[in-house]
Amino acid sequence: MNENDFLHPRLVFIKWERLKEHEGTEPIRLNRLLKKIMADGFLRKPIAVDLNTFIILDGHHRFHCLKQLGCEIIPTYLFDYRRAEIVVFGYRKGEKITKEDVIRAGLGGNKLPPRSSKHMIRLGYNNLVHISYLEKDINIPLEKVKSMTASNLFAMPPYYRRETGGFRRADSPIGYS
Repeated sequence: MNENDFLHPRLVFIKWERLKEHEGTEPIRLNRLLKKIMADGFLRKPIAVDLNTFIILDGHHRFHCLKQLGCEIIPTYLFDYRRAEIVVFGYRKGEKITKEDVIRAGLGGNKLPPRSSKHMIRLGYNNLVHISYLEKDINIPLEKVKSMTASNLFAMPPYYRRETGGFRRADSPIGYS
């Protein structure tokens, strides 16, 4: 991944079974978000995922909402978690968490408590922004997300390719442009 890819991630569609969670969810927050997504009728933001391990970095609640809605394919942005520009902090004051903690929880299946980690991007000296800063809105109709399967991704209308800067297949680790 070059610098341009890092600052402008491409939208990639991945089967939900391939994604790994590193932290739990809060039932009240999950229910509230599920109702909002259903009322809006659109998925506004994809989830952020490590391209090497498929661990979810940001968007656990969105991931669970999409699963509950019966979505087979999850819109994601892939990030290289090994990059020094990605840093992780404990969500709660005084709590320390490392990338190794996140990877161990994601790969080992022993999830951290909900909202344990906050993934930030270092943009220049002394400028930290939340990873969601790089997650551009996609605004895909919910019915379209629910109808996506690995076999029909290339049948998506040109609108999605134009608005998202391209898409990739979900049946490959990184996919095809």
